[in-house]
Formats: sequence, structure tokens, C-alpha cells
Amino acid sequence: MNHVAIIREDKVPIDRRSPITPAQAKELEQRFDVSVKIQNSNVRVFKAEEFLHNGLKMVDDVSSADILFGVKEVPIDKLISNKTYFFFSHTIKEQAYNRRLLKAILDKKIRLVDYECLLDPTTKQRIVAFGRYAGIVGAYNTILTFGRRYNLFKLRRAHECFDLADMQSEYKKVKLPAIKIAITGGGRVAKGAIEVLYGMNILKVTPYEFLNERFDRPVFTQLNSHDYHERKGVGGFNRDEFHKNPGAYRADFLKYAKVADVLIACAFWDPRAPVLFNREDAIRPEFKIKVIGDITCDIEGSIPSTKKPATIDDPVYDYNPDADTVEPPYSVESNLTVMAVDNLPCELPRDASESFGRELIDKVIPHLLNGDTDGVIKNATIAEEGKLTEKFSYLQDYVDGN
Repeated sequence: MNHVAIIREDKVPIDRRSPITPAQAKELEQRFDVSVKIQNSNVRVFKAEEFLHNGLKMVDDVSSADILFGVKEVPIDKLISNKTYFFFSHTIKEQAYNRRLLKAILDKKIRLVDYECLLDPTTKQRIVAFGRYAGIVGAYNTILTFGRRYNLFKLRRAHECFDLADMQSEYKKVKLPAIKIAITGGGRVAKGAIEVLYGMNILKVTPYEFLNERFDRPVFTQLNSHDYHERKGVGGFNRDEFHKNPGAYRADFLKYAKVADVLIACAFWDPRAPVLFNREDAIRPEFKIKVIGDITCDIEGSIPSTKKPATIDDPVYDYNPDADTVEPPYSVESNLTVMAVDNLPCELPRDASESFGRELIDKVIPHLLNGDTDGVIKNATIAEEGKLTEKFSYLQDYVDGN
């Protein structure tokens, strides 16, 4: 019998999510004949009583478990040697702040499986993610920010609501003028954001209508890569080429920035690709955007106003494009007001955990415990027995500090 543990989230700032819910932990035991233990935590959104009610064991020490599931990076001093860990390691892009973590994982001969690398064997799309809830909370926070900037309405913060249904009860307070909102992206994050705008009764229009027509009510449009990129040379947009060689394209987003009041950025950005707009664009008198919800939160990435990550407690700041500086929120009318929080799903931890756990149990655990014939777990394994796996061998220089 495999022994599984749901570990405490010890990373600071705290994260209240869990990879599975109490009911799902019980389901895991029954469906897969495993023993599940829950590490005690005073920050997890689910209380010990909820796990105990489902017949689970609460423990302080998880060293007897073979497989440990968390959400965020495990602090180095909490890692247990020779175990299998599942969590978001944030190392595959050679993030400098986690180099020591990956080195410690190798030193401790830990088998590290990164959620971000778990892909469907047929579609090659990610199997588990919190993207939908990042989009939901990000769009809600962006509209909340617009309301506060212009003193139109006040909404409870997402983390002040019990769950998604409670947050949705706030939608009726939203009274927007005839503004235009641009959403970039077509994945889980964008779809989550669109859920919120539909819930607030905001009309979706085509990019052409967005650019060329006037409306007497708030509207939004969804922009995919071909809508705001153009090929540098001869020929039109080619999706496959763009993904393989984004440097062959230049941004054509400014035409939307001239008519949009709000930008909700949900699109994945490749550092090789052009930026959405630059500081010089933001200074132009025809640049109309005043509120930006950067759900992607790529610092100094595709959006020049995203100078730093904000926090759940302090989610908004102003960007002064003239001085290229961060200033207090809502301070000067000419500034851009930016919402850029990098852990948005934490604001709805119950719903986000339930959704993630459902995908984990249905789409990952069967591969893990039934032989992994499709290589789903193998392909997401970054380190094993003190070495980087072949797929991730490119990280060796990063681990060595070169």
C-alpha cells in the first residue's frame, strides 16, 4: 500500500490552498487503496475537523509517507530525503530565487514531480492548474480596482468572501459606465476572466467592433495572438511560426490601447516575443488605458507598468509612465493603476483547491499508481536519485550557479 501525505504550506507569504479537499482525500483512499495522512496546519483553508470528519488522520510528522503532495515550493529545511514530492517548483525557467531549492532536492535524492510539467499525452496540454481561478480573481480585482479609482462602487475583496458563490453575490453592485475592456489570451486564465465579465453582464464584442464602434454600455473583447501581432516580413500571421519564432513578429496592440479603458492581461508571454506596449506608448496622448489587471504578472515583461508583484493584502499600485516609477495607488489621474498579484487563486482557496484536486485525482493519480504507461509522471519528473532527468538536464548549469 502506498502512503500519501498532504503537507503543510510553509512558504511565506502564507498560502491557504490544499492540493485536495477533505472529501477528495477520503475518495483517494477508497478509489486507489492508499493511506492518506494530513499534516497539521494552522493556515490551510480546510480545518482539521473537516479532515477528521472524513475519517482522515492528522499528523505532525509525514516522514512515513512515500509520496508528498503540496502546492507551493517546500522550504529547504522542511524537505525529507528520498521521498517523492509533487509541487510547483518554479525552477524550469531557471528562476534564480529557487536555485538553492533545486540543488537541495538533488542533494537529498528527492524525486521531484512538477505540476506545471504534467501534460496530457495526446493534446500536450497541462493537466492540472489553478489558471481558471487566477482569471476569475484577477478579473474581479480589476473591476474592483476600476470602481475604486473612479469612486463608482465598492466590492468586498475576493479573500473576504467565503467562496466563489459568495463573491458572485457582489456582482450586482457593479455599475460601470460605457467603458471598453480588452482581455488578452485564450487559455484557462482568459476563460476564467471572461466568466466574471459575463457574470457582471458585460457584453462581449468582436475585436473589429471594439475598434470601430461606440457602445452605450460596458463591453469587452477577447484578443488572441493574431489580433495584436503582425509579421515583420512578407505574409500574414502564422500561429505555428509565432510559437516557434515569436521574434519574427512585432506588436500591433497600440490600436486597442487607443480605445480601451481597461486591460486584463491573461496571455502567456514568451520573452522572445515583442512586448504588448512600451513606456513610450503609454506616454502618448492617444493611449487611453487607465487600469491594468496583469494576471500574468511577468515583472518587466510584456507590460512596462508591471514593475513589481503586488500582494493580496496590498494588491494595487500606480505606474507613472513619465518617470517610469511606481507610486501609491489612485494618486494621480495621469498614472496607470495596476493590479498585479502573482498568487491570485489564494483569494478563493476553497474553490481553487476543489478544482485542482478534482483534476489531480482524475488525471494524475491513475498514472502515478497504475504504472505510468503513458509517461505522464516521467515527463514531469525534474529530478530523481540525485540527478536531473534527461528532459531537464539543461538545468545543470543553473544548479551549478553558472
